[in-house]
Amino acid sequence: MSDDAVLSFRFRLSHGAFQVALAHDMRLAGITALFGHSGSGKTTVLRVLAGLESRADGHIAFDGAVWQGEQPRRSFVPPHERAVGYVFQDARLFPHLTVAGNLAFAESRSRNRAAVSNFETVVGRFDLEPLLERRPESLSGGELQRVAVARALLARPRLLLMDEPLSALDTPRKAEILPYIARLPEQFGVPVIYVTHSVDEVAYLADEMIVLSKGRKVADGPVGETLARLDLGPATGRFEAGVVLKATVVGHDTEYRLTRLDLGGAQIEVPMLDAAPGARVRMRLRARDVILATKRPEQLSSRNIIEGRIVEVVEEPSTPFAETLVEIPGGLIRARLTRRSVADLGIAPGVAVFALVKSISLVGGIIAVKS
Repeated sequence: MSDDAVLSFRFRLSHGAFQVALAHDMRLAGITALFGHSGSGKTTVLRVLAGLESRADGHIAFDGAVWQGEQPRRSFVPPHERAVGYVFQDARLFPHLTVAGNLAFAESRSRNRAAVSNFETVVGRFDLEPLLERRPESLSGGELQRVAVARALLARPRLLLMDEPLSALDTPRKAEILPYIARLPEQFGVPVIYVTHSVDEVAYLADEMIVLSKGRKVADGPVGETLARLDLGPATGRFEAGVVLKATVVGHDTEYRLTRLDLGGAQIEVPMLDAAPGARVRMRLRARDVILATKRPEQLSSRNIIEGRIVEVVEEPSTPFAETLVEIPGGLIRARLTRRSVADLGIAPGVAVFALVKSISLVGGIIAVKS
C-alpha cells in the first residue's frame, strides 16, 4: 500500500425506513474517527466498507483498487479479498482455541506476506505472552479486546476497521487498551477507521474525524477544528462539547505535583504529567469547564487565567444556554455560559475576555502527542 492511501466511497443502503447515504474522499493516515450518536449509521458505513453489506448501491475504491462498482455493470469484491481487518464490539474469538491458537489461525489466513505484523511482533507489542495458553473464557474484557485487535493485525490488513471496540469496557479497562490502539498506525503502518460515540475516545485517538447524524455526513476535518465548531452541538453532544489543544511541557513543580504547559504563548498548570520538559502533549478541554470574565479576576483558587478574545457566540433560545468560541494563544477554546451571563457581561465577537480553567478539570484528559 502506498503512503496515505485514498479511500473513496459513495453509496446508499436502506434498513426499512432508515437510509444511510454517504459520499466521502479521505486520505488515510493515522486514525480517523467515524463519530455520531447511536443510530446515526456508523456501523453500517463500516460494514459497507468491509464488504459485509452486499445490498449497498454505490462505488467504493481503496488505494486505486475498485472494491465495488455502480450499476449497470456492478462489480463487488468480497470481504476476504479486500484485505481489511475488522474489530467488532465483542471480541468474537474462537472459544475452543487458546489465545495462541486464535492468533495463529489469523496469521495462517493472511495473504499479505509483506506486512510487518508477524506473530512475535504482535504478541510483544500487545503484551500477550502471559495469555497465550489461556482460553477466551478466562480473559477479562480488556484482555479479550487486546487479543481481538492483535488477531486482526495478524491477518495483515491494509486497512483496519474498529467498531466501538471499547463500548463494553469500564473506564479502567478502557484506559488500559487506549494506548495500544493509539500506537497502531505508527507501529504497524496500517490506517485505522475507528467508530465511536465517545468524544473522549476521539480526542485521545483520532487525527481526523467524520461526524454522522441520521445516516448523513454533517462534518469532517481535523479533530481539533471539528470539535471547536459551535454549530455541531446536536451531533456531537452539548454536555461533552469542547476542544483539543496541543501544548509543550515547560517544567514541573514537584512540591505541589504540578506540570506547567505552554499553549503557544500562554502557560497553564495541570496535575503532574509523566512527560519530560519539551514533550508535546494534547489535552481535551470541555466547554463546561471554562469560565469567562471581562476583567482579570484576583484571589481565586483557579490558577489558570488565559487572555483571549471572543470569536463567535451561538445562543440557544429554547434553553438557558449559549456557546462561545474564544481565541487564545495557540488555538481556540469553547465556553458554555448562560444567555443571561452573555447579556450581563456584554459577551460578543471581538470582546476581550479572561478564560479560567481549573487544573482538576484536566485530570485524565492529557496525553502524549503521537509522533
